[in-house]
Amino acid sequence: MSADRLIYLPLGGAGEIGMNCYVYGYGPKGKERFILVDLGVTFPDMDGSPGVDLIFPDISWLAERANRLDAIFITHAHEDHVGAVGHLWSKLKAPIYCRPFTANIAKRKMEEQGQPENLVRIVQPWPESVKAGPFSVSFLPMSHSIPETSALVIDSPKGRIVHTGDFKLDKTPLVGEAFDPELWAEVAKPGVRALVCDSTNVMSPHAGRSEATLPEEITKLIASAPGMVVATTFASNVARVKTLAEAGRAAGRSVVLLGRAMRRMVSAAQETGVLHDFPKTVLVEEAGNIPREGLMLIVTGSQGERRAASAQLARGKYLGMSMKEGDMFLFSSKTIPGNERGVLRIINAFSEKGVDVVDDSTGQYHVSGHANRPDLKEMHALMKPQFLIPMHGEHRHLREHVKLGLETGLKGVLAPNGTMVDLAGNEPKVVEYVETGRTYLDGTVQIGALDGVVRDRIRLALNGHVTVTLILDENDEPLGEPWCEIMGLPKQGRSGTPLTEVLEHDLDQVMGRADDSILTDDDKLTEALRRGARNSANAEIGRKPEVTVVISRLVD
Repeated sequence: MSADRLIYLPLGGAGEIGMNCYVYGYGPKGKERFILVDLGVTFPDMDGSPGVDLIFPDISWLAERANRLDAIFITHAHEDHVGAVGHLWSKLKAPIYCRPFTANIAKRKMEEQGQPENLVRIVQPWPESVKAGPFSVSFLPMSHSIPETSALVIDSPKGRIVHTGDFKLDKTPLVGEAFDPELWAEVAKPGVRALVCDSTNVMSPHAGRSEATLPEEITKLIASAPGMVVATTFASNVARVKTLAEAGRAAGRSVVLLGRAMRRMVSAAQETGVLHDFPKTVLVEEAGNIPREGLMLIVTGSQGERRAASAQLARGKYLGMSMKEGDMFLFSSKTIPGNERGVLRIINAFSEKGVDVVDDSTGQYHVSGHANRPDLKEMHALMKPQFLIPMHGEHRHLREHVKLGLETGLKGVLAPNGTMVDLAGNEPKVVEYVETGRTYLDGTVQIGALDGVVRDRIRLALNGHVTVTLILDENDEPLGEPWCEIMGLPKQGRSGTPLTEVLEHDLDQVMGRADDSILTDDDKLTEALRRGARNSANAEIGRKPEVTVVISRLVD
């Protein structure tokens, strides 16, 4: 009989920020039973995934073994942890376990995709546990930038794993549960085989700050503003939304929530009992009757998202509201790497309107939801694990986190996406590499990375497009010269002649040189015209466009 393995396998979220998806397994090789922790998304950008709506982890490996998957556990309700649940559940079909606030969000996502929301099951925190195959799993409360964030205590026949999820060591988070070191010490007492740990802020040298340090500074800022105030933050950061709303009310302003995600998160937090005494708000329809200096809007779009309220206000109006000279816009958020251009676009658009923009460059109006380097060291010391496995971070973060563990003699393993680690022995051992990647939601269709759709779209965006149309008669003779239509290309090039005319002339020359072996073979003729169009365009405009050739043949 083969030895039982205790497997850790990230399919997303290890080597990147976002798209979290972690597999744990136990049993003989090839017969392990599995649980899945988190099923998140990441967001597209115009450079790498133009036109795509969402990006999911490629779960093909796990889907092929779905009959051995006993449960899905969601640590918290951020999109990069729960966003793919509705889209990918049908490939896995395992029950989903989470705490009430997260369940509220997960059920909506299942419902939106026509999946059975009754398979989202609510679990109470530690010491309650869920039996899932060979595992027993408990939700351990932890502070973060969204309510009811939990680490997972995963007990197996080979020992205890603590999967931190996203966390910070905040003893005064304002909304949600505070970090309780005594509770965590209790969990660590029987011994922790592996600490699978958030690595996002491992490069930040100073201890993290509490959410409770912000209200005073934010209140002062809003009270000092002469015109209308608009503030944006992550919609899921319910504590921050409450802080902003309370600051607005303290300054004598009426508060308006703008953006579907913002209203949804506040509503979910109230429905599940994690948000109390939220300040009274007014509807946007009522805001027009209130003097500008008496208004505060709290809006979505802190990351420059083009369709969110912030971007629409920057471009002009949103639901009848607009910003004017003397108004103030506050970013109570950190710009996630990769979103800088979108945020700067909004800042400059507001600047052109005479709006004063306040960002977080001073650190007065935002605190991170992730543990910094000193906090990670504190977590290591508290858990005293046998092994450290960094997760939730780019490759540089994971590598640095391994180094941080070594400073105190803690054995770590660098395990980016696709790295299967066996934790059953005295040393963590990489035993296999699994092919991982991304899949895409494009409109209403899920497509794979190897389908070529995104690659073709990037090539079209970079190179432009030419359509070549040709008609041949019954004798395989062309009826006139080929004609061309262009898209995304200059109308004329270095000769000063319209580009379509240049292409058509050169392709007529190609046709004149073609012999019967080419004229009677659509594939050969298509390739000759495609190559001729690309070469002609390159000579005229210095670019080889994508080419579609349409050949029509008349028959007797």
